Amino acid sequence: MTAPIDDRWFEDYKPGAVYEYGYATLTEDELLDFARKFDPQPMHIDPAYASSGPFGGLIASGWHTAGLMMRLLADNYLSKVASLASPGVDELRWPHPVRAGDVLRLRVEIVEARESRSKPDRGVIRTRAELLNQDDVVVMSLLAVNMVAKRP
Repeated sequence: MTAPIDDRWFEDYKPGAVYEYGYATLTEDELLDFARKFDPQPMHIDPAYASSGPFGGLIASGWHTAGLMMRLLADNYLSKVASLASPGVDELRWPHPVRAGDVLRLRVEIVEARESRSKPDRGVIRTRAELLNQDDVVVMSLLAVNMVAKRP
């Protein structure tokens, strides 16, 4: 995106544009710490169980993966001055597991950018976001909706 993140407004989000940002790497300690606190399923916290399970080893919680995606979105894509809020996400998917040591990057496509019908000072952006690993495999995808202020 040509507009810097600290001077990015609704008008800068152009439908059809695709951007990539990265990188995030997950360590085994981070994977285990998150899972023990928030998603204590054996595939996430028990290496012995996980090694004989369907994934052949420990995998990150999908919610941890979502947090990594959010960090990349906040650091690179969402405006620091005009992002107002998000009413939610649709189509959240985790098609491939994330493992310790994976190197992840974010790919976003602006699907829609329209002016708000009820608030003329802002627009609504729909973004298809994908998190890819070092092998270009999509490990998470979603369709986000964000409200972004118009340029003053």
